[in-house]
Amino acid sequence: MERHLGGGYAQVWADQQVLAELGGRTVSEALDAGDAPKTVWRAVWSSLGLPPAER
Repeated sequence: MERHLGGGYAQVWADQQVLAELGGRTVSEALDAGDAPKTVWRAVWSSLGLPPAER
C-alpha cells in the first residue's frame, strides 16, 4: 500500500477506508481480527484499481 499511496497516507487509508469486501471493516480492523493478509490485499487491490501485476 505504501508504494501506491505513500508512507503517511497508507496508514491513514488502512485505518479509515471501509471495504465491503472485508465485511464492512477497514484494512486495520480486518488484519487485527486475524484475516489472512492475502485476503486483505486482494480487497485493497480491488478497491484501488491496481494493475493485475500487483495482485
